[in-house]
Amino acid sequence: MNTDKRQWRNRKAKKELARRLQSQNPGLEVVHPHAAGIDVGNGAHYAAVRPDRDAQPVRRFECFTADLYRLADWLQTCGVQTVALQSTGVYWIPLYDILEERGFKGLVDSQTRLDLPPGIDSCQLRVTSDE
Repeated sequence: MNTDKRQWRNRKAKKELARRLQSQNPGLEVVHPHAAGIDVGNGAHYAAVRPDRDAQPVRRFECFTADLYRLADWLQTCGVQTVALQSTGVYWIPLYDILEERGFKGLVDSQTRLDLPPGIDSCQLRVTSDE
């Protein structure tokens, strides 16, 4: 009986956390307000900006060079200055070169090293820097 009640409380807490994270203000401190997160893949890249920057804040871009330039154009349009790239392979290198060429500050990291709270996917990054 006590175990069931504890599980219910954990489920309730988990639901509340998920609801809060999906809300307009999830309670996370904004470290870099002009930042974007990109989940780098071998077939496509998923980029996310703050919801107030674009009507479609998460977009999918293919890995062709023209698409990487289109991604950089979109980030500039959104007023992004810092970009966090999450990649498990070498697919981030061409994208990083283009972003660096455009003047973006880039942070490359592996998802296993990022500090992601439960319920946050890789496109909802809390970007931190040593600067």
